Amino acid sequence: MSLTASLDASSVSAAPGEETAVPLQVHNSGATVEEYRFEVVGACAAWSAVEPAVLSLYPGDSRAVSLMLRPPRDATVPAGETPFGVRVVPTGEQGETVVPEGRVTVLPFTETTAELVPRSSHGSRHGRHQLAVDNRGNTPVTVRLGTQPGTELARVAFDVSELQVAPGHAEFGRLRVKPAKRMWRGTPVTHPFQVFAATQVAEGQEPVEPVLVDGSYQQEPLLPRWLPRALITAAVLLIALAGIWYALLRPAVKSAAREAITPEAVRSAAAADKSKAPGQGDAAGTGADAGTGDTAGADAGAGASKPTPSPSAEASTGAEAGDNAATPTSAQVRVRDSVGGGSNSSTALQVPKGHTFQLTDIVVQNPQGDAGTVVISAGENTSALSLGLENFRDSDYHFVTPILVPAGGKVTMTIDCRKVGKPVGARTPSRCSESLLLGGTMRPDSAG
Repeated sequence: MSLTASLDASSVSAAPGEETAVPLQVHNSGATVEEYRFEVVGACAAWSAVEPAVLSLYPGDSRAVSLMLRPPRDATVPAGETPFGVRVVPTGEQGETVVPEGRVTVLPFTETTAELVPRSSHGSRHGRHQLAVDNRGNTPVTVRLGTQPGTELARVAFDVSELQVAPGHAEFGRLRVKPAKRMWRGTPVTHPFQVFAATQVAEGQEPVEPVLVDGSYQQEPLLPRWLPRALITAAVLLIALAGIWYALLRPAVKSAAREAITPEAVRSAAAADKSKAPGQGDAAGTGADAGTGDTAGADAGAGASKPTPSPSAEASTGAEAGDNAATPTSAQVRVRDSVGGGSNSSTALQVPKGHTFQLTDIVVQNPQGDAGTVVISAGENTSALSLGLENFRDSDYHFVTPILVPAGGKVTMTIDCRKVGKPVGARTPSRCSESLLLGGTMRPDSAG
């Protein structure tokens, strides 16, 4: 054989994100000039190369080339030992191929990120969140979850204290935010809090700084704002029904009961009592008299159980109350847009004629992690909200002073997609996709 090739080191270590060179000695012991090609085989072939890729040697000459190992700094290349080989192929004599073999040890590295989903929550009793921990390193990690001091007004508690996260995967830790004191009524109060995800490293490795994530919980009163108005409306309806009963129906029932007690009815009742007890006429007569009183009482009792409210009066009262009352209203819309070609918009709500919509709550969701812009418009030429998609996944807004949308106005969402995001553990979608959920009050305009 006229070809000899060997590695200077058969075992080498490579750090992710860095370049490591391994010399490869090639000797031409033949009688002619020969050209050699080099091919890396094994799992490291995707991130390795020989420089130069082609080498020409005169008879009896030797020369060294370099095997360049460049493992990427991501989770696609796991830490540990990997065998490899370098195939040296002569151009003239294909049968004299040699394959020097070696082993490369990819060193471990740790990189974790965390995100709170959603970033803000609201409720009267508690708020729910999830802390998504993503392991972007090349080795499994154990992550400890906890809360930073300073959240005395709201207690934050995780369902689990630790997460085991594999390389290239994400795990979710559920947490609940509960206020320290209940609030029965008043203005909502926002409680900011901060949680962390601390990666635990083995002995001898450098410590990793915990990842801190900020969040907020808006505590709402237990008694909703519409409750006093609803109680007043219910009281007015009850008073109206009671007035109809005492003014119209109850006198008519009493009159019908009195008309039913005739002398013939009394005599019939007395005769029936005498037939049941022969020889006791006086007692029977007395019983008939008592029965007469009982019959009157029974009729009076029947009169108390028969009255029925007038349907027309009840319906008109409810309609009158409903015409003057504001109605809680919500709507949602989903808009998709492709990269390039301009923006795309869709209408979530159009205010009907004779009404004004008071916009108080907006929730915008970007579940795919798209990049671009989103604009929420309320009414004519009114931009209520303008956001960059890459800055959030879920965004929640509450307005103390409502945004008024007049009759005929629309609430629309417009997105301009620059880059389609990729959800964790799923294929990349073809278009950007965002959702809008809005809430408020639909109030009829005054007639005068």
